[in-house]
Amino acid sequence: MQIKPKTLYITLSSLMVGLVALVYGVLMLYEASRSDALMLQQAGAAARRIGREAAGVVETELRPARVSVALLAAGALGRAGSAAERLRALPELSATLSGNGAVSAVYAGTTRGEFVLLRRLGDAATRRRMDAPAEAAFALQSVERDGGTVRGHYRFYDADMRELRVAERLDYDFDPRARPWFELAREAAAGNVVQSAPYRFFTTGEPGVTLAQARGDVVIGADVSLQALGEMLDRPQISPSAELLIATPAGEVLAQARRRPSLAESRRLPNIRDAGSPLMRALWERRDGEGRLAPVQVVDGREWVSHALPLAGAVQAGAPLVLLMASPRDELQAYQIESRRHGFYISLGLMLLLLPIVHLLADRVSRPLRHLARQAEAIERFDFGGPDPRRSRIREVDRLATAMTAMKHSLRRFLDISGALSAERDFDRLLDLILRETIAVTGASGGAVHLLADDGSMLHPAAVWLQGELQLGAGRSWDLSVADSLGAPVQALRANDAVEVELGWDDPAHLAAYGALFSSLGAARLRLLSLPLKSRQHETIGTLTLSFPLPALGEPQPLGEARVAFVRALSGTAAVAIDNQQLLRARKELLESFIQLVAGAIDAKSPYTGAHCQRVPELTKMLARAACDATDGPYAGFSMSDDQWEALHIASWLHDCGKVTTPEYVVDKATKLETIYNRIHEIRMRFEVLKRDALIEALQAEAGEAGTARARAAAAPAQATLDDDYAFVAACNQGGERQEPATVERLRRIGARRWLRTLDDGLGLSAAEAARRPRVRPPLPVAEALLQDRPDHIVPRPEGDQLAADNRWGFRLAQPEHLYDRGELHNLSVSRGTLNDEERYKINDHIVQTIKMLEALPFTGHLKTVPEIAGGHHERMDGKGYPRGLMGSAMSPQARMMAIADVFEALTASDRPYKAGKRLSEALALMRQMVADGHLDGELFALFLRSGVCLAYARRFMPRDLVDLADVDAYLP
Repeated sequence: MQIKPKTLYITLSSLMVGLVALVYGVLMLYEASRSDALMLQQAGAAARRIGREAAGVVETELRPARVSVALLAAGALGRAGSAAERLRALPELSATLSGNGAVSAVYAGTTRGEFVLLRRLGDAATRRRMDAPAEAAFALQSVERDGGTVRGHYRFYDADMRELRVAERLDYDFDPRARPWFELAREAAAGNVVQSAPYRFFTTGEPGVTLAQARGDVVIGADVSLQALGEMLDRPQISPSAELLIATPAGEVLAQARRRPSLAESRRLPNIRDAGSPLMRALWERRDGEGRLAPVQVVDGREWVSHALPLAGAVQAGAPLVLLMASPRDELQAYQIESRRHGFYISLGLMLLLLPIVHLLADRVSRPLRHLARQAEAIERFDFGGPDPRRSRIREVDRLATAMTAMKHSLRRFLDISGALSAERDFDRLLDLILRETIAVTGASGGAVHLLADDGSMLHPAAVWLQGELQLGAGRSWDLSVADSLGAPVQALRANDAVEVELGWDDPAHLAAYGALFSSLGAARLRLLSLPLKSRQHETIGTLTLSFPLPALGEPQPLGEARVAFVRALSGTAAVAIDNQQLLRARKELLESFIQLVAGAIDAKSPYTGAHCQRVPELTKMLARAACDATDGPYAGFSMSDDQWEALHIASWLHDCGKVTTPEYVVDKATKLETIYNRIHEIRMRFEVLKRDALIEALQAEAGEAGTARARAAAAPAQATLDDDYAFVAACNQGGERQEPATVERLRRIGARRWLRTLDDGLGLSAAEAARRPRVRPPLPVAEALLQDRPDHIVPRPEGDQLAADNRWGFRLAQPEHLYDRGELHNLSVSRGTLNDEERYKINDHIVQTIKMLEALPFTGHLKTVPEIAGGHHERMDGKGYPRGLMGSAMSPQARMMAIADVFEALTASDRPYKAGKRLSEALALMRQMVADGHLDGELFALFLRSGVCLAYARRFMPRDLVDLADVDAYLP
């Protein structure tokens, strides 16, 4: 059949132009009908989002304030019984105000009516109201009661809490017992922080609430400003003319967009009826009995989309706050109006564009037969790489093209599936491949893979393919213990062969079992083909089920033996692939569990390492991901395969696995003398003191009061010297900055003082302690040095722990002679920190043990790089690191990434006993210097800063008060 070009052109043109016009008309009608619904839906979503944000703002302001009130109640202020004791708690009060920007005042009242309040003087207006000096940063208001006498004072302090002026205020007679917060706290359960209803602060005029907690006769309170609500509402939210307001259920305004009431207006929270706009007043009055509004309101001739939502959880005391929001309807629908106009222009352009395309298609309609002949020749040569035959308007040609395409794809897919199933390593993609290709080849409408449970009692869905979409884990589970089950997978398992089950919508039992499948496929009758999947050991591991729609009327045609045989052949290959993947996944899950078990055990050894073994992998992978995403610089072409990601994951989790060999008392050492030791020596020293006390009491009785007084006076200088020397020794024990030679010399002079020991220090020892002591001991009593480095303080290094110079791992660490040296002078003389050389080596030895442990594991293939990545995070770019002294060029990029992650985590961690976590600026300054000193990779450090990984990690894992930077470019090397 030959179609004339002119007739074909007119036909296709009319058809295409008509279809475009029809589609546009339907779309415009649909958009018009949905426009209002979408507008209301978007406005409601915006209102709920703003409500959640407002509730979050309130909670953000209140949470640190609750903690501060609880800490003040538990501290010196909660225990203060007098005005002087309360004044000594000023540092705690000022620290609370400095650390909580929303807290404007903290105070304490007693059941006797005494009161003390520290207020931040943040602006000149507050200073004028309180008659404060210009340089005053804080004001302290206090009331003392003595019988019927009341004394009020104002004290003013600068930013460093130096007192500037004290003024007695006879008119200041504030009684805290009359305030609601005092009664709320006294009535609350012990230890609970109570919260008042919102009100307007007398001094500052800001809206806020009071938090309070009672402790004995004292109630601690803090005023928390809710000014942030107004700032949040000022941000662009919905539309240019939108109005937003947050109020109490009684109509008191807490925050209003683009408006702040001044203190001169009222000492109370303004009411909507007085302070709200005409629109807000009208909407507030129109709320129903449950506080709700109709979605669309007409005010002054203009339609407004409005919402009144309760902010559940925003304020604890009383009913929840109310968010009132309104936006003009014409502004909300501006996009839809513009979209209709653009749709018309696009449809018109498509009509004009289709005219030459239709002409081109008409010219090519006669070419399909030539393509079919070439396709047949290619299939004969098993060449499936060419394009598919084009479809034709001629029925016979089109049927031939369709059959040719199906045959070509069937042959190609059968070969491709066999190869792909063997090569696929991702289990989810494997299931997708099995179902997608099997359905495409067999012409099924859907399919499912069920896997047998470990106990063999249930068939659980692994994946379902319906309507061109894969759903993992979707579908129905089948109980194999049900005798009359209608499930095709159950029948296939019982028959141990392929089964066909015909289902009808009109059968209640079929509808109950397969209602979801009928609905998804939109068919009244179905045929299910289910086959068991068997492993290489001929054990059933699951089933493969395909669905085929049947005509609603007439006798259905069978699937045919050829199609069933084809599916059976595919299912055999699929079963082997699934079995392989299950075995591989089980092994990987076992390895992953073992890795996290080791990392968790390392972190659990010490409460001070926190989650180091969990944070370092996270930061390492963040940096690696940034390197892969880089579009310029030295890592512009850097990428990592799935295998490399897996190796990095394992290496980062196991980078400190050698710490399982490091003693906890070395990892957790907080002072220079701290260790695990036999406390019999402390008990012996107490007995020595008791013996001297008994002698002193006898001497005092013999000397009388006068003699005792003279003896005390004579001994006072020596005792004062001893007090000073002990304080010096105790300070040295804490570590910290570098000790000067003069400090060490004074330690030795103090240590040389002699004391008389009268008890045997060899009693109650363990066998190991006794073996290290000299066999010949001087007779008692014996004079000994106050601080000693004795032979029994030294623990010799076992022979098996010696590290040979030519060891097979290539370690180059300098190894101390002894395993431990617990000498008192030896430890107190440590120049920096708390660890001596032996303990520092023990800490560094964890990386040696990590490499030994990982190289002992039989890593194969892509995982062979795990020991190098995990064991290289203490190496340096200049070759001065440990344990192998590698240069940067000899290290993989992943190892250098982990080095940066390990250093940054260690500097910023706030859970170490021997140091506080550093501020972000301090940590980056140190790391920049480490780059300059050849310690860290400068290019990776620059990527670490520029990519945002540094700030992302800091905001996620560091305390908020330590993240003192918003821009890290200043620290680029």
